[in-house]
Amino acid sequence: QVQLVESGGGLVQTGGSLRLSCAASGFAFANYEMGWFRQAPGKEREFVAAISRSGGSTDYLDSVKGRFTISRDNAKNTVYLQMNSLKPEDTAVYYCARSVYLGLLRDHRRYLSWGQGTQVTVSS
Repeated sequence: QVQLVESGGGLVQTGGSLRLSCAASGFAFANYEMGWFRQAPGKEREFVAAISRSGGSTDYLDSVKGRFTISRDNAKNTVYLQMNSLKPEDTAVYYCARSVYLGLLRDHRRYLSWGQGTQVTVSS
């Protein structure tokens, strides 16, 4: 069955970095666009970044542009989110997701498979 497993979250100080990984299994990973979302307590799930099947196209939430980088390794069935210059407002549970639609999409309803999430906490 489809499985997405995130890792790499943790506690970091403002200005620090983390690299999230999402290991995929149970489907042909290279055939799907992938995305990262986050959800802070009391807030709705928010798009962070998306990457095309080949990795050649990406899209980012405006507030993370220049700080976060999404990438993928289709040989390892893994998608990454490198997060630099972290801010307290980046604190959230981060989820990776598989889109079943073509194109880089920001609507979480277009993503039908989700991981369990990994907590990222940025202290001030």
